[in-house]
Amino acid sequence: MKDLSINPAISFDLPEPFEGRHLINGVFCDSASGETFERHSPSHGHIVSRSALGGEAEAEKAIEAARAAFDSGVWSRASGKHRALILLKVADLIECNVDRIALMETLESGKPISQSQAEVGGAADLWRYAASLARSTHGDSHNTLGEDIVGMVLKEPIGVVSIITPWNFPFWILSQKLPFALAAGCTVVVKPSEMTPSTTLMLGELLVEAGLPAGVCNIVLGYGVPVGSLMSSHPAVDMVSFTGSTGVGKTISATASDTLKKVALELGGKNPQVIFPDADLDAAADAVVFGVYFNVGQCCNSSSRIIVHEDIAEDFRDRVVDLSRKVKFGDPLDPTTQVGAIVTPQHNLKIDAYVKEAEANGATVVLGGAPLNVEGLGNQFYQPTVIDEVTPDMPIARDEVFGPVLSILTFKTLDEAVTLTNDSAYGLSAGAWSESVHTCLELARRAETGTVWTNTWMDGFPEVAFGGFKQSGQGREIGRYGFEEFFEVKSVVMRIGNSRTRWVQES
Repeated sequence: MKDLSINPAISFDLPEPFEGRHLINGVFCDSASGETFERHSPSHGHIVSRSALGGEAEAEKAIEAARAAFDSGVWSRASGKHRALILLKVADLIECNVDRIALMETLESGKPISQSQAEVGGAADLWRYAASLARSTHGDSHNTLGEDIVGMVLKEPIGVVSIITPWNFPFWILSQKLPFALAAGCTVVVKPSEMTPSTTLMLGELLVEAGLPAGVCNIVLGYGVPVGSLMSSHPAVDMVSFTGSTGVGKTISATASDTLKKVALELGGKNPQVIFPDADLDAAADAVVFGVYFNVGQCCNSSSRIIVHEDIAEDFRDRVVDLSRKVKFGDPLDPTTQVGAIVTPQHNLKIDAYVKEAEANGATVVLGGAPLNVEGLGNQFYQPTVIDEVTPDMPIARDEVFGPVLSILTFKTLDEAVTLTNDSAYGLSAGAWSESVHTCLELARRAETGTVWTNTWMDGFPEVAFGGFKQSGQGREIGRYGFEEFFEVKSVVMRIGNSRTRWVQES
């Protein structure tokens, strides 16, 4: 541990616990039961929020409010201009509240404060892009069906949408869903993770301040069962948008199937970066280190496995290990920290179990491989870990470990690299590193993933859709394709004049 870069605890006055309440029909309220739940900071151990514990009663009220608001037309039939102006106000308010929201994001999730500030501030751009889409929605017209026929294809908001978000990017992922649903004219019920509920409520405060009509966005706090289950099965809900584990995504799909509601899922990944011999190895090594340690590896886009050409494998491994030692782990409230805490002690143990199993099966831990004790904060952290001599059949090469753990596999030919890339139940993202555009393009075309980055990693833009193949999900988020998820398509055929041939003939 002495050769790692560790930031000890800094002196910081932690705020009083945030008191969270449901937002239902424009009013913040407690649970009918009066029950609450607490969140302890994974990095500092203090109680940082105390929230109302919702159940079926609160979920029912929120769905009822969203349904009534949608059916009233106060939002669903409002002009695109009106909806856009509200979304733009929200974006401005987000930027005015970055520091307050980011601090709570860090305290509840354990991510570094500088990362939280970037995510909260950057989310405003998602709201602004969604606002632009609200004003540019259009369907099709068909004027070639005959002189007495005009056909139109209209886009209409799908209805009430249940949005269920995870703990690893609570504000960012909500902003990949909510503004696009609102821009389309939908009304929503949101359930954040019980581990990171507070920044969602802070956004709810901004929605009210911006003038969003009551009932258009409702927020219910609580656990997946019963709150999330009811949001997925209720007949008054028209669509579910979920980000989280593949296992829970499958459960939601099964639950929603009884009412045949639309389900959009952004799930797990086991994402490779493929390093060819002609790559810029320094740039690639930096991207690999970023890809595996960003958000402590608790990221569906984590590049937790790399596939390296055997001719450069040893050299590249050494570069990654050297850079890994320089990444600053430790107190998330230190502005220089790059990697913070693991979300729960239980998850820390799960990460360590994967590492120990890989080592027992013949892999070599060349860096890290154990929980990390940070001076003044304890051991709810994990060391930067690099594992060599990994084979494709090992669980650490196939499962989503969700921690700062990198697996190294090797290849000889491009065909073998493609095979290894696609040898996964997941298909979220992949990367290619080569100075040859032909090599990058071939891997990009053959990779069975929703996103392929070439000579970079995790660059994202509001305009570019995001989502996965295979068990990484279904549907898309952000961009115009993500926006289209929140619409139904209606065909309208209009006959001009009394020109229809009668079916019943007069005798």
